[in-house]
Amino acid sequence: MREKIWWVTGKVLDKLIWLRHKIINQEVRTITLQALPFWVASFVTGLVAVGYEKLFAWFERMGREMVLHTPWVIFITAPAFFTLSWWLVNRFAPTARGSGIPQLMASIELANPKQDDKVDQLLGLRIALVKVLSSLSLLVGNGAIGREGPTLQISASIFRFVNRLLPSYWPKVSKRIMLVTGGASGLAAAFNTPLGGIVFVVEELTKTHITYFRTAVFASVIIAGMTAQALLGPYLYLGYPQITPVGFSFIGVVLLAGILSGLAGALLAKVILYISDWKTLHIKGQKQQALFVATLGLLFACLIYFSGVQAGGSGKELMNRLLFTPEKNIQWYEFPARFIGPILSYHSGGAGGVFATSLSAGATLGAGIAELLQLARENYNLVMLVSMVGYLTGVTRSPFTSAILVLEMTDRHSAIFYLLLAGMVANLMGYYVDRKSFYEHLKEHFLKPTVSKA
Repeated sequence: MREKIWWVTGKVLDKLIWLRHKIINQEVRTITLQALPFWVASFVTGLVAVGYEKLFAWFERMGREMVLHTPWVIFITAPAFFTLSWWLVNRFAPTARGSGIPQLMASIELANPKQDDKVDQLLGLRIALVKVLSSLSLLVGNGAIGREGPTLQISASIFRFVNRLLPSYWPKVSKRIMLVTGGASGLAAAFNTPLGGIVFVVEELTKTHITYFRTAVFASVIIAGMTAQALLGPYLYLGYPQITPVGFSFIGVVLLAGILSGLAGALLAKVILYISDWKTLHIKGQKQQALFVATLGLLFACLIYFSGVQAGGSGKELMNRLLFTPEKNIQWYEFPARFIGPILSYHSGGAGGVFATSLSAGATLGAGIAELLQLARENYNLVMLVSMVGYLTGVTRSPFTSAILVLEMTDRHSAIFYLLLAGMVANLMGYYVDRKSFYEHLKEHFLKPTVSKA
């Protein structure tokens, strides 16, 4: 009897062990299958981001060289290519206009079973293609735009496309997490800043606790970043600017730069939003819109002709000159030109971001502050980096993302506390100008027409 009991007990234990192994194997299989779409989409995002970066740099250089060779040609190229950029968006993908980050934020909010079909109005391969073509057209006209915001909308479109390819029997993958992860991967690949991508997700794209999506975000950021690095090398977006150690007394300069740059960035966002509202009320019909865009192109041509080509493009070349050469002096009109250029370019109705242009405007403002305060030359770089963080924070209202981005793209860890302090001060100043961020306002603009079409 005892032997029989032991025999039955052994059989039961064997069965339990078998079931346990089966459950574990099933869980491993499910987790692997759920992770696979993120890995594939991240790899593709890395490839596309690198290709877009190469095209962006080539078209930006082409537009710049045309003006340097024949300055008056800007009066032809700016109106013509501003209008072409607007027409591409207006004709083929209206939601491809502007940055791309507000569209992504709106898509994340709409990514639920009841409203998921509306996401197709904001993300998709056609939208991504139009985004690229429209932004490249603006660059031929020397438009003051960046590629980082568009890269996020493009990467989210790739993630959504991969998600839609999954067969019905595939383990369920959260559409919202796919979009959030797509945004993180896009930012990481665009700037080569993996931490910036992660922080941006937590600070700007979602208010959900990171526990729910940390594994997907971390893995996708790594894969997209490694893909970009494999093709471009372990580059820094801006290199290694020289930073001289400063004393505690320098805190006052950091605070001043953070206040002024934060106010300037918030003011830029406010002006863009004001003109956008005015345009919606007063510019009706295709002909009026085309005429408005052509007029903006002519105004932008005047800006470039009288202030120089440094007022156009992303401003990366300007940042490199200020940070890495002895030529740190700026003319009085350079910051106003970097401030006005993105406003005119944005309202062309084409595709283009404000991340890079905000950084370049902040660098120019920082150089002006350092010159006004008559600081030692070796301290200019720190003031410029601080102002870059402050200006971007004023626009996006994401202080930690701004600080981490500038930190990662320059590898200046010794300046981290100054960058964070500037971001926090700039965020406070921006709050006094407008309680909502630039992207929050634009997200609402994209949500309203999207919902009304349903």
